[in-house]
Amino acid sequence: MIIGRKQEIRKLNELYFSKKAELIAVYGRRRVGKTFLIDEVFEGKITFQHSGLSPIEAEQSENYDGKSRMKDQLKHFCRSLERAGLKNVKVPESWLDAFYMLEDLLEEKNGKNSRILVFIDEIQWLDTPKSGFMTGFEAFWNGWACHKKNVMVIVCGSSSSWVLDKLINNHGGLYDRVTCEMQLLPFSLKECEDYFKSKDFIISRYDIVQSYMMLGGIPYYLEYFSREKSLAQNIEAVFFEEKAPLKYEFDRLFSSLFVNPDVMKNIIIALNRKSAGFTRQELLKETGLNDSGEFSKFLKALISGGFIIRYIPFGSGKRDELYKLADPFCIFYLKFVKDNQGKKIKWTNLESTNQVTVWKGLAFENVCFNHVKQIKAALGIANVSTEESLWSKRGSEEEKGTQIDMVIKRKDNVFNMCEAKFLSNFFAVNKNYHFVLDDRRELLSSIIPKKAVVHNTLITTYGLKHNEYSGDFVSVVLMDDLFAF
Repeated sequence: MIIGRKQEIRKLNELYFSKKAELIAVYGRRRVGKTFLIDEVFEGKITFQHSGLSPIEAEQSENYDGKSRMKDQLKHFCRSLERAGLKNVKVPESWLDAFYMLEDLLEEKNGKNSRILVFIDEIQWLDTPKSGFMTGFEAFWNGWACHKKNVMVIVCGSSSSWVLDKLINNHGGLYDRVTCEMQLLPFSLKECEDYFKSKDFIISRYDIVQSYMMLGGIPYYLEYFSREKSLAQNIEAVFFEEKAPLKYEFDRLFSSLFVNPDVMKNIIIALNRKSAGFTRQELLKETGLNDSGEFSKFLKALISGGFIIRYIPFGSGKRDELYKLADPFCIFYLKFVKDNQGKKIKWTNLESTNQVTVWKGLAFENVCFNHVKQIKAALGIANVSTEESLWSKRGSEEEKGTQIDMVIKRKDNVFNMCEAKFLSNFFAVNKNYHFVLDDRRELLSSIIPKKAVVHNTLITTYGLKHNEYSGDFVSVVLMDDLFAF
């Protein structure tokens, strides 16, 4: 059973029956469920299916050069041709030859009205250095496939930057050839809940939110959870035990996505040092990398992969643009797993520490930014045009500094100043926090248009405790609201 993905399923079926040649590029974070989606939607309908060989093993061998990798990819492609029914197959010497052979196979299977469906998975792994893969694929599509009204080609890639650069934004022979691009995103909280229900898990929404803070709604990671264990026991099992399946996932993830994984990890580790993020110049200093076009490509690849975000803090200009680590899995791994490998860690013992409490607060802010649509619906502004941003203001001798978790700038002259609080009970505003809210509201009011107003907004788990200061908040968004649609 497929959880969520209703729009994607509807679109894929529409394209299948379009009666014209289709080239569909599906991309998204590794382990997000791209292959599963295509396999399930088109079960029994795929004419030819192939998946590239992972480069992880190749990188572990000193003598395994680009030529050897290309030969193995071609040999593996040849095997897929055999399995699909091509007879008397010899391993092709080039990707041009390989795609000529694929054309021969598809011609044999070409019925008068039947759909010919080609599915190439992890396509970026086929594009080894100096292999000529793109030349072969371009010749296949432009010279044969696009002229066949009954041909549908689906390519999947976990390297979003590769798919975007080489296919969707291609300026060469494949310019404007992709007929549909489809980005597959991690599960929302509601989809995580649906997943757990489908597996007969008995788990609270409070714990589902925590699992999202750690795993980021990645379906493949959720599969490691056992229904007979509590959340804490599951976290210990998948991250901290001797044979924990996600203990080395961080290194595997980057090795499988990037040709320069160590550089990418260096950037991610640097960004993890500051929750609000760094400017480009600060990040260069933190990483020791050179300011160049290559560095820009690294950042672009990490942004397109969903690992980091680029944002301008509220009220700031372009020169204050920041890069921030946003991937929940990477944040959790670097804070709690990386330096504890080989140690016997009990998450139940760590949960009460200040380090975990601080992390939960920041991680819940991430959850909120990933569920802005649900927050807007709860505020009754689903159809109002908005912009969302963090706001961090450094203090000086003249002015106080402050940080606001989320500012929602609305077209109807309202600014929602959102405070995110992840608690196991109701949130109570005390006298000191009352004055903090007043100061923040005054600061925000001083930089917005005079015709606009500020609404203090609380986003929390179970609600606001009524007391003499509870009226400070104009509106309250509950954890349950984040599970909407």
